[in-house]
Amino acid sequence: MSATRNSTDALLDSFDAGEDMSEYFDFDHPEFPNREVKRGNVDFPAWMVAALDNEAARIGVNRQAVIKMWVSERLDDEQAKRAAMQSASA
Repeated sequence: MSATRNSTDALLDSFDAGEDMSEYFDFDHPEFPNREVKRGNVDFPAWMVAALDNEAARIGVNRQAVIKMWVSERLDDEQAKRAAMQSASA
């Protein structure tokens, strides 16, 4: 067994035992992978903005959150379709 595996086992055992794990985290400088923000402008017709605002009010979030959520869901669906097509052709 490697030293890394032993260290990992010890860390997992400490966690499982309910020990304080805060010494292993840097709370002053947290890192959030895949969170870099890039701005993009999109023009929507008025009826679409109204529909987005209605949906946002219905679920209790802002318009931007609805757009992000729906775009993310669509991208996930498209990625899953591509993966399924690739595995079917393999």
